[in-house]
Amino acid sequence: MSPARRSLSMVKGEHRYVFRYVEGREADLLGSFVMLADDPDCEFDWFDAAVLSYRMGQQLSQCECEAVLPLEQG
Repeated sequence: MSPARRSLSMVKGEHRYVFRYVEGREADLLGSFVMLADDPDCEFDWFDAAVLSYRMGQQLSQCECEAVLPLEQG
């Protein structure tokens, strides 16, 4: 079974940021957040990086719960 593909998105003003990544490559995504937040020419800032990092953590927690708990069957 191949790793799941995930995505995070954010709209800020006229900009839309969409990040797609493969489960298990979260550290690479965090690195991308840092690079964007460090770029003075980019509207993406450290607050945006923190928000998306938090949302990524929520996704990870949800995935871990789904792996442990069986899905309800209707």
